[in-house]
Amino acid sequence: MNFWERLGRIDRRIIYLVVFLGVIIPILLKVTFKVEPMREVKQAYEEVEKLPPGSAVMISIDYDASSMPELQPMLVAILEHCFKKDLKVIMLGHWPLGLPLGQIALDKVAKKYGKVYGKDYVFLGFRPGVAAVMINLGKEIRQVFNSDYKGTPIDSLPVMQNIHNYNDIGILIGLEAGSTGDMWVQFAQARYNAKIILGATAVVAPDLYPYLQANQIVGLIGGLRGAADYESLVHVLGPAYLGMPAQTTIHVLVVILIILGNLGYFATRRRK
Repeated sequence: MNFWERLGRIDRRIIYLVVFLGVIIPILLKVTFKVEPMREVKQAYEEVEKLPPGSAVMISIDYDASSMPELQPMLVAILEHCFKKDLKVIMLGHWPLGLPLGQIALDKVAKKYGKVYGKDYVFLGFRPGVAAVMINLGKEIRQVFNSDYKGTPIDSLPVMQNIHNYNDIGILIGLEAGSTGDMWVQFAQARYNAKIILGATAVVAPDLYPYLQANQIVGLIGGLRGAADYESLVHVLGPAYLGMPAQTTIHVLVVILIILGNLGYFATRRRK
């Protein structure tokens, strides 16, 4: 039995072990490497950076726990940026199961910067009917959310004073694990000319690039790499930045295994 035949019969548990080591070793050793942020992520950062203090940023949680590894670090990095800049944060969401993730991140980062609920940020929660919600937000937020997720009337919250529709929002940021980002563009940007940044999982991000090229969105943060880029730009190195070496190692390993598998297949086939 030659090398290629032995390679073709290798115990799959050995492959699992190699993959496991490829993930765990960079994480345990806290390996990091400097990566130049992608242009579209820089654009998103710069749009938030140039907002004057006191501006309102609306963040939509359009994902749940299955997409948390990619989008939660992205959310935390964006919140870090907003609160560093003294921006007002208005959070809502179209995925009910993802709302607790948004609330956890919002409360954690707000506490770090000493921000006060109702004065510096608010969590509006969820309302059914994605298209209807987006359209009515462009008319009057109170037509959709007359109270926050606790039931407190939003007119009693200082953060919502003089905030009525997209015209009063400096920038809208949607964090997407599905097609909700398309709807933000269709209903918020196309109808009301809202300025939008989209963050998305790696599998969703390629579908959003046409919006960026058409200037319908002003920035795009894609996948764990995009989250890591944003963390580096705000100088808060979190789980995305620390996870990039492990992800890169596995990508390289998978490519090597695919090449070896194909070489082995053609070598044994030719011999037969």
